[in-house]
Formats: sequence, structure tokens, C-alpha cells
Amino acid sequence: MGKRIGLKRIYYLMNKFNLKCPVRKKRPHYRKADLESKIAPNIVNREFTTKGPRRVLLTDITYIIYPQGCCYLSVIMDAATREILAYQVSESLEIDFVLETVQELVDKYSCELDDQTIIHSDQGSHYTSKAFIEALKDNNFIQSMSRKGNCWDNAPQESFFGHMKDEIGLKVDRAKGFGWVCQIIDDYIDYYNNERGQWELKKLTPREYFDYLLTGSHPFLNSLSIGF
Repeated sequence: MGKRIGLKRIYYLMNKFNLKCPVRKKRPHYRKADLESKIAPNIVNREFTTKGPRRVLLTDITYIIYPQGCCYLSVIMDAATREILAYQVSESLEIDFVLETVQELVDKYSCELDDQTIIHSDQGSHYTSKAFIEALKDNNFIQSMSRKGNCWDNAPQESFFGHMKDEIGLKVDRAKGFGWVCQIIDDYIDYYNNERGQWELKKLTPREYFDYLLTGSHPFLNSLSIGF
């Protein structure tokens, strides 16, 4: 774990070295649609954290534009811890890479998931497809869907994509092909899960916060108490 410092120290160092921290602008307010999916109900209903870790998993797809073209990122996130559990990058929007994301989730975390695990998505064609629905059923997952046109029903996932694009944008703009973009995404998600602390996670990384929720032990507070 890196050295932790207070906000006043951060402000002082930023002023001293003329450092700037870009702030993401709020997205414009769009009128929300409220059409429920015919495939699956909105079980989550924006209660992202109340069920605890590994209970509500969010999934979505975003696009990444780089000098040579465009690729797509499929992600599954633990809503309670904000940890990215599985992801796949593809040059094609064919459904295969979405199914591979589900399979990666099962391969890595099957012992932490059960028939109470909810997979929540929007109403995109990938998630309403027969193949995706069957993949969830085969693994005894519960399917949940946002209301049509309502990005707030999957807000943590949308927020992750926005922050990720802000933070890797310059690197992607200089990428020399699809392989480079994949490496940039690999590095960022590893950094995001294991190094990037978040205020709403008690200043812990997603991985640390998962451990904290299981044990009740805060690594930073514990390290301070040892010194007294």
C-alpha cells in the first residue's frame, strides 16, 4: 500500500508544483424513460450496495476509439465494492465477447457466487439475446434489467466507464493498434482494482474494500493503531 497523506498536504503539493486535477463535468439531464423490460424485471432498482458483495453484479459495454479504429469493452462489476470482476475487449460487437465475460466471471469467482447473485444490465440486444439469457440460467444467476433509456439504473457501471476514458484517453490517442489498446485497458483495470483508492469506499481500493466488508478490518486504520 502506498503512503497516505491528508487533503491539506495534497492541496499544498498541487499548488507548489502547479498540478491540476481535471474534474468530470456532469452529464446533461435527459428525460428518463420508464419502460420495464419484457425479458427481466428491474430487481436491483438502484439498490446497488444493500445486499453486500458478490450479490449485485453490473454489466455493460462501451466503445474505445483509437487512431486505427474502434473496439468494444464488456465489463462485469461488483456493485457493492466497485471491483471489476471480469472484462473482455473485442474488435467486433458480436455477442461472443459478452458471453466470454460471463464465462470469465464464472471461472474466476464461482466459489463466491450462488443462486442469489444478480446480473444487472441495460436492455441492449446482447443482454436480451437467447444466448445471454441461457448463459445466466446455466449458472443459476438472476437476471435484472434497467428501465429503457434510464442510465441511472446502472449508474456505477456508467461512472466507471466515464472515469476510465478520462484517465486513459491520452494513452489511447497514441496507441499503435488494437493490441496496444488491450494492454492499456489491462493496466488500467489492474490499477483501478488494486491501487486506486475511492472516497466512497472508505478511501480503499475496490479489492481492499471487498476484504474490509468480509472482515470488518480497515487496513489503514489498523496500521495507525499499531503505532500507538
